[in-house]
Amino acid sequence: MDDDSSANVISKHLTTEIDETKKKEIKENLVKYEQLFGADEDAFVQPTTTKKELWSYYLYYNGDNGVGPGSYSQALFQSALTSAGWDPAVSPIEKGNCGNAGCVVSWGSGTKSVASVVLIANGLCFAIMTVIFVALGSAADYGNFGRWLLLFLTAVCWVFQYGMMAIRHSNQWPAAMVLYVISYVAYGATLVFYAALFPRLARYMPDVRKAREEDLKDGKINQAEYDKIESMERNHISNISTAHSNIGYLLTLVINLSVLLPLQGHAFGNNLALCLTNSYWVVLGVWWFIFQQPRPGPKVPKGSNYLTIGWKQVFLAVREIRHLPQTFMYLIAFFLLADGLNTTGTLVSIIQNNIVSFSFLEITYLGLSQAACSITSTFGFWYIQKYFGIRTKYMFMITNAFSVFIPFYGMLGLWSNRVGYHHVRDFWIYNILFGLFQAPYYAYAQTMMSEVTPRGYENMFFGLFGITNRASSIIGPNVIQAIINATNNNWMGFPFLFALCTAASIVIWFVDIEKGRENCRIYVEERKLLRVAKEAGLTTDEVVEGIATGELGAESNTSNGIETVGAEPSKKGLSD
Repeated sequence: MDDDSSANVISKHLTTEIDETKKKEIKENLVKYEQLFGADEDAFVQPTTTKKELWSYYLYYNGDNGVGPGSYSQALFQSALTSAGWDPAVSPIEKGNCGNAGCVVSWGSGTKSVASVVLIANGLCFAIMTVIFVALGSAADYGNFGRWLLLFLTAVCWVFQYGMMAIRHSNQWPAAMVLYVISYVAYGATLVFYAALFPRLARYMPDVRKAREEDLKDGKINQAEYDKIESMERNHISNISTAHSNIGYLLTLVINLSVLLPLQGHAFGNNLALCLTNSYWVVLGVWWFIFQQPRPGPKVPKGSNYLTIGWKQVFLAVREIRHLPQTFMYLIAFFLLADGLNTTGTLVSIIQNNIVSFSFLEITYLGLSQAACSITSTFGFWYIQKYFGIRTKYMFMITNAFSVFIPFYGMLGLWSNRVGYHHVRDFWIYNILFGLFQAPYYAYAQTMMSEVTPRGYENMFFGLFGITNRASSIIGPNVIQAIINATNNNWMGFPFLFALCTAASIVIWFVDIEKGRENCRIYVEERKLLRVAKEAGLTTDEVVEGIATGELGAESNTSNGIETVGAEPSKKGLSD
């Protein structure tokens, strides 16, 4: 921790002037007590990030590229739905007669359009993810829980993706919905808890560690210079990992052509392609769990456990929103942006599947164009940013302009059949633009989140980020499915999505990253001070006095083989 942050915390509890020597003593004492009570990740040995570890991190995302749960599984689910549905404009009812017009299936005592059922399934996925991120997000910051949580979620996704191969007939659409929801929830959760790891990997990269532990400590660089070094390393890892996701997306689609081309028209060809897709992730993803170094977080605070800490921490963070205004401003704005963009992607995918008649081969060709553009743009954006030293926020805003354009282009389809996702060529345009600008969008969105995330609370705030990103789309799908269900026109959803993305982009422009970083530093120091006070059974004033005087001591004893830590406060004004 830096001297300025220490002074900010202490100044709220001491009214006397603190000279530099005294400030240094206070800092050293505070570090000692943070380590004593396990209130900070630095209380444990944190290994330097190795090349092997970093590459296994990249390979995991290479496999976790979304082709299976995000594309093929939805296509299988929607295909089964469409086969079981009928065109409501044609009488008498004839199941399986849906074309590019309306299509409904039995739903409860009535009917629902196929598009509405897919959107309801996605809304259900996002609602479940919301609960997971709130309940387990903070828990993943403590001990080694996050490491095992990611392994569990990854295994669940792998198992249910393989289970999706069994979907071959129209009457299996309810089972397809269950398999799709579970695998997509697990997939979305893996992305969040995986992304929460990169700030810590960046923090312990050799050059960043040297800058923090030597150059900053020795006064060779100031805090702003160090922040830029760490920020650029975060951008580096975020962009390269995103590029690997798109490399994996491209390679997966190319591999699948080996099945889709010779088995054109074969009923089981699509299922085999999904098997190959999932196996690709298994082969590349397993290395992260082998080479990941142990990076334990602080101990779970007294009076909490892994099941309750998540709810407590999120409640605390929301209650103290005034302490992190830039962080929550970004979260709220990104909630709207992600809701609009994710729902736009789902709606375009629904229309695309109908236009290409659920052809996995056609979907694969379109995906290849997106993947090739994504790889090029992600590396290109990173090198441009590195060469010119452009800040994360400005790079992010460039991508946001095209986040607004995508639903705008769909909205044009309300007034013209020549543009606006009515023809296969429109989806070539969509996939190329998506690749060129939305791949960097994801990289910069998570990097910007890391810039305004308090250190040591990455999983909690990336859990909240996951709610705003993957789990945000509770509003969008439900609003859009209601609009589509009422009008029987898929294109009527685009005006709402255009307005949503536009409003969110405007708010993000006003987020102040520098203020956000400083707010996070102060927040972390205050939370650690409160943690030490609670563990010691003292008030914060008593702890600060003990830290300032160096009279706050500690003793450990062993009872029944369990080590306990106690505090021995200074004699002045302290309770028993």
